[in-house]
Amino acid sequence: MLAESARGGRIDYVELLDTTLRDGSQTRGVTFTLRDKIRVAQLLDELGVDLIEAGWPGSNPKDSLVFKALREAGLSRSRVAAFGSTRRKDLRPEQDQSLNAILEADVPVAVIFGKSWTLHVTEVLRCSLEENLRMVTESVEYLVDHGLEVVFDAEHFFDGYKDSPGYAVSVLRAALEGGARAVVLCDTNGGSLPHEVESIVREVRELLKSGVTLGVHTHNDAGCAVANTIVAVKEGVRHVQGTMIGLGERCGNADLTQVIPALVLKMGLDCLGGGAREKLRRLREVALTVSELTGFPVMPNHPYIGRNAFAHKAGVHIDAVLKNPRAYEHVDPSSVGNERSFSVSELAGRATIVEAARRLGIELSREEAGRVLEEVKRMEADGHHLEGAEATVTLLLLRSLGRLVEPFRLVSWHVETGYEGSRGLNSRATVTVAVGDSIVSSSGEGVGPVHALDVALRRALVIRFRQLEDVRLTNYKVSVIGSDDGTSASVRVYTEFSIGHRTWSTTSVSRNVVDASVKALVDGYVYALAFGLQGDRST
Repeated sequence: MLAESARGGRIDYVELLDTTLRDGSQTRGVTFTLRDKIRVAQLLDELGVDLIEAGWPGSNPKDSLVFKALREAGLSRSRVAAFGSTRRKDLRPEQDQSLNAILEADVPVAVIFGKSWTLHVTEVLRCSLEENLRMVTESVEYLVDHGLEVVFDAEHFFDGYKDSPGYAVSVLRAALEGGARAVVLCDTNGGSLPHEVESIVREVRELLKSGVTLGVHTHNDAGCAVANTIVAVKEGVRHVQGTMIGLGERCGNADLTQVIPALVLKMGLDCLGGGAREKLRRLREVALTVSELTGFPVMPNHPYIGRNAFAHKAGVHIDAVLKNPRAYEHVDPSSVGNERSFSVSELAGRATIVEAARRLGIELSREEAGRVLEEVKRMEADGHHLEGAEATVTLLLLRSLGRLVEPFRLVSWHVETGYEGSRGLNSRATVTVAVGDSIVSSSGEGVGPVHALDVALRRALVIRFRQLEDVRLTNYKVSVIGSDDGTSASVRVYTEFSIGHRTWSTTSVSRNVVDASVKALVDGYVYALAFGLQGDRST
C-alpha cells in the first residue's frame, strides 16, 4: 500500500520541495543576490511548489536575511523551509548553533540532514553508530517540540543501505521516533542506478510501518537523477526534492522541469497544489527566468523546455507532424509552455515552407512554395546554415514573396581599426541608414570593427526606433567555410538577439567577415521592428 500524502491523505498527490535556493546555489559559478532569491521564490510560489528550501540559516548572512525577506514578501501558497544538520556530537540540541538558527529563521518547516551511511558516521563524524542515532532523534524532537514540522533527509541513504541495510533503516526509524513528518532517501553521491533505487525504495517501504511519508532526493553524477526520482515515485515515494533546470552541487540535482511533467503528464499524478496541468503551462517561463538570474544556460535540447525540444528538421518528420503531432511528439508543447517549430534547411520539403508561411498568416501556392524552397537550397549551397536562424528564414520568405515592408535601409557603412599607442587597439565606425524619406547617420567606437559597427548602427536606429534600446545581442559566432582558401575563405556569421524571453537568430555569409556581420546585424534589427518586438520602451 502506498504511503498517504500529507496533502489530505491523497495517494495520487506528490509533494514537491524545491531546493534551487539552497542546493542550487551550490552550483559552481552560480550566485544568487538577495533580490534574486526573492524573485525565484515568488516564481516557485506562483507555480505552486509546496515547499521552498530557502537556505541554511547561520551559514552566511544572505541566507539569514532571506527568511525575513520572504516573510515580508508574503508568499501565497508555498511554505518556506530552513535547512540544517543534526546536532553536533557531544552537544545537547539546545546548545547547537545550527538547530537554533533554524528556530530563529521563524519558518514553519525544517529540513535537517543526518548521516545514514556507516562510513560517514565512523570516518567523517567520527562518532559511534549509537550516538549518531541519538543525534538524529534528539535533533528532530527538539525542532518538533518548538512547533516546527520536520522533514528528515537521510544523507547518503542509498550508499548506506548497500553497505548496511539494517543501520540505514534504523536512522529512518530514529527520525520518525523524534517526530519527523517525512523521511527522505538521499542519493547524495549521485551514483545509484534506477534498478537499485527501485528495489531499495520497495524494500524500505515494506520495512517501515504503513502511513510513513517517504521522500527522495537525488543527484545526477551518473546521469540518472530524474530517472531515479521517477522510479522512486513509482514505488510509493510521495515527497520529491529537486531544483529548477537541474542546478546543484557537482553534476546537479534532479531537474524538476523534467520530473514534474513526467509525474503529471506521464504518470497521471497531481502536484503543485492541484490543477497541475494548467500550472504546468508556466514551467518554461519559470525555468528560463531562473536561467537568466543564474546565468546557467538552458541547453537547446533540454527535455520539455529547450528550444529544440519540439523542433523538427527532416521533411518526413515535418510532414507527419503536420498530419498528426503525436507522430513525433510525446506531449503537446503548450502543456509545458513551449512551442513547436520547424527547421527550414536543405532537407526541408514544400510542406515545411507552406507551414512556415501559414504561421505568418500567408497561404502559399505549390509554385510559390517551390520557389522559396529553391532559394533556401541555393543559400545553403552557398554556405548559409538556415537551421536555427528563424529570423533569417522568415525574412527570406517575406522578401521572396514581396511581402516585407523594410522598416529601414542600410545606405552605407565605414569602419577603421588601428593601434594607437597608449590607447591600444581601437575601432571607429560610421553608419548611414534611410528611414522613410529621412537619412540618419551615426558613429561609434568599439573593441573591434564589428562591435563599433553595431554601436553605430544601434545609435542611428534608436533615434527613430526607441524600442531597439531593449534589444540585446546575446550571441555572435563566426565559422569559416572552405578553409582551403586560407584567409580569403568565406565565413558564416550567426547572431542571436533577445528581448526578455523572446529570442531570434540571423545568419549571413560573405568572403568579408565584417560584411557578413553587418548583414546579420541588420536583419536582426529588421526582424525586431517588422514583428513589433519590444521591451518596456516604445516609440
